[in-house]
Amino acid sequence: MPVFKIHHITRYQYDRPVKESVSQVRIYPLEDPGQHLRQFDLHISGDPEVAVFSDFYGNKVGDFSLLQPHQELVIDSRFAIETSVRADAAFHSTMKVDQLQPLMEKDINLLRLREPERIGEQWVIDSILKDLKLQDKSISEMVWACSEFIYCNFRYEKGITSVETTVDEILDHRSGVCQDFAHVCLQLLRTLGIPARYVSGYICPNKSGLRGEGATHAWVECWIPEHGWVGIDPTNNVWVNGYHVKLATGRDFNDCSPVKGTFKGIARQMLSVFVSVGYEDGHVFEDVNQVKMEAASEDKLEPWQADWIQAQQQQQ
Repeated sequence: MPVFKIHHITRYQYDRPVKESVSQVRIYPLEDPGQHLRQFDLHISGDPEVAVFSDFYGNKVGDFSLLQPHQELVIDSRFAIETSVRADAAFHSTMKVDQLQPLMEKDINLLRLREPERIGEQWVIDSILKDLKLQDKSISEMVWACSEFIYCNFRYEKGITSVETTVDEILDHRSGVCQDFAHVCLQLLRTLGIPARYVSGYICPNKSGLRGEGATHAWVECWIPEHGWVGIDPTNNVWVNGYHVKLATGRDFNDCSPVKGTFKGIARQMLSVFVSVGYEDGHVFEDVNQVKMEAASEDKLEPWQADWIQAQQQQQ
């Protein structure tokens, strides 16, 4: 059973003071049969009190706020986690999609996770599925075919999409990163009538060459009755098996965002995300991602910001 030591730092920096920032984090690893959390530490600048609760999908969520003016917010989590690896790397199923309905009627959440998003380019999704000729395939064969199509026909390229990129846009330029491929995969599976959910976390394959190693990662879980929730990673076209660490699940990225929040003030914010994954053999993989953020107006300051800046200058 592999054990990974993961260090995740989210750092917001502001060119002007902000205050009354309110944030929500989903950076607590999920406890399930496939992973066991050995140790977890969370440090947040300003040492605010964190209110922890479980959301609709069973994710552990933390809410906190910083009322005083500040120009930096750092969220630093460190944990050790043990995952399990199956001997059989694939999932085999004999069940067909038309056999799912009686089972899903007993669980309204499965019905909700089966419904595809309303998108402008749904005809593209329908065309892909028609070309794949999946009519007589089992659920697991359908899932694998959708993942394989994305892996073979979409280009992995950083920096051309954001968390706000739509499925329509991804289908148009057929490129992006893990979260984009996960969203396309969800649309394909749900159009087929298969319940599927978005998963956020990390991929930790230790120098295997898989795309996304060490960084925050995203993939999909589909519901296969013989197996329950099963992970498929269309970015790498692999079944999830011991080398993916789950943080949160939901309908899409918005339900699983590791950090989101708001603040009071006019400022340009800069976001950097650092992830370090330590392996049992001593190897450490590090990744730093600088995220583009919207710039603030250069000629505006709220009165309290001007007063705070003046007070700071007088103290120097």
